Amino acid sequence: MKKVKIIASIAFAMLLSAKSYGQSSSTPPAVSPMPMKPEMTEIWNPEVTVVTPGKTSADAPSDAIILFDGKDLSQWVSAKDGSAAPWAVIDGRMEVVPKTGDIKTKLKFGDCQLHIEFSAPDEVAGQSQGRGNSGVFFQDRYELQILDSYQNRTYRNGQAGSIYKDVAPLVNAMRSPLEWNTYDVIYTAPRFKPDGRLDYPARITVLHNGVLVQNNTTILGLTNYIGLHMYPEAHGEDVIHLQDHGNKTQFRNIWIRRL
Repeated sequence: MKKVKIIASIAFAMLLSAKSYGQSSSTPPAVSPMPMKPEMTEIWNPEVTVVTPGKTSADAPSDAIILFDGKDLSQWVSAKDGSAAPWAVIDGRMEVVPKTGDIKTKLKFGDCQLHIEFSAPDEVAGQSQGRGNSGVFFQDRYELQILDSYQNRTYRNGQAGSIYKDVAPLVNAMRSPLEWNTYDVIYTAPRFKPDGRLDYPARITVLHNGVLVQNNTTILGLTNYIGLHMYPEAHGEDVIHLQDHGNKTQFRNIWIRRL
């Protein structure tokens, strides 16, 4: 009987010790936190930069670089040899002169917001990739396809709004050849590690005539006509490049913002 009492006493003491340990290790000391005030989560400086928007969504904001305003091609050169851009300026629009070659900007860009308006040739001719074909290349490498995709079937990752031979657009928002189209683009350039390996790929969001057709899309690499799309050697900012694909595609109101 005495032995049973001793064991019971030891067990009771261990239970008290466990309760005491649990309280000391898991119960925080009573602290009264500082009451939150609205100003504790207000950030006042630095003040956000003021940019004056255009009167319409198509008009350039005050911090934009105007790449084409309908007057001349002073911001562009031949992609082939850097000479004067060989395309025509007619009634406030830029028009491809077939077989003269691509053109590119004098300035180089990385992350950017681009607005560009384009129209297929007034005379509808050809089919599939032969109608109103051009393209806008970011960093001289990654193509957002321009094509007359109005009632014109072609491979889905080669129609207007596609990342060429890469990602098809979500929808076909193309207007008729006698109307103007717009691309509003947010482009994030790829990043590379110090040793030249890809850190993360380029991404692009595209509104075609106000309709979302690319939603933060990953660009898988060089948008080659033939072969798999892989990333090239590490590179930085580079030119915006417009393609001569043998069609008299027209452009107007091109502006860009660095991001």
